[in-house]
Amino acid sequence: MLPWIELDRAKVPGGTEFVLRQRGTEFTIFAGTIGLMGSRMSGSEEALATLAAERLGNRAKQRWLIGGLGMGFTLRAALKVAPVDAELIVVELVPGVIKWARGALAGIHGDSLDDPRVRLREGDVGSAMAGDPQKFDAILLDVDNGPEGLSRPANDRLYSHGGIAAAKAALRPGGLVAVWSVAPDAKFTTRLQQSGLTVEELRVRAGTTGRGARHVIWLGTNRPGTTRAGIGSARRT
Repeated sequence: MLPWIELDRAKVPGGTEFVLRQRGTEFTIFAGTIGLMGSRMSGSEEALATLAAERLGNRAKQRWLIGGLGMGFTLRAALKVAPVDAELIVVELVPGVIKWARGALAGIHGDSLDDPRVRLREGDVGSAMAGDPQKFDAILLDVDNGPEGLSRPANDRLYSHGGIAAAKAALRPGGLVAVWSVAPDAKFTTRLQQSGLTVEELRVRAGTTGRGARHVIWLGTNRPGTTRAGIGSARRT
């Protein structure tokens, strides 16, 4: 078996260090010693975009906020399913990840960052949600391995009651927030339910051909007139 070769390291502001490794044609980004994402399995990251698009339908001039560039799987899936007049704002905290997209991982990203619908910003996705004067139709969060601050402790706030409330406040009526996770998290499901969002908890395969581990995607839709008291259990599939 071919050995893993370390290509580069990138410091996460206020957090751990990302390590980019390659084995043959396969790439993996590690957060410390934990594998954060790999080029071999991308099905669940792509589902983050396709599931959002299915629920948004054909509404005009959609604005998407994608938290985390990573290897670009969610962005490329979004480009396939988002309308031609959509605006896709990608916010990446780690400068090194942006550099890799134009360098070592350029073959994976392809020309996605050159699409006229894409706006790539370096920074914190929580600040992007709060600081944008316009609202979003979709907020897609894949910045950790789940609803806890793996890459840096400050990310915990994204998944707190306050973070969920901030995401909801940044949504247009009928818009949604989608969160990717490697595994279920009952406490996070409860927090979503308590937010007043209409919640779905879905299991999706890691692989693009229906294989691999089952990951979790939460979808919380901002239904006009919905209150906390009106929310029941999350629908699971």
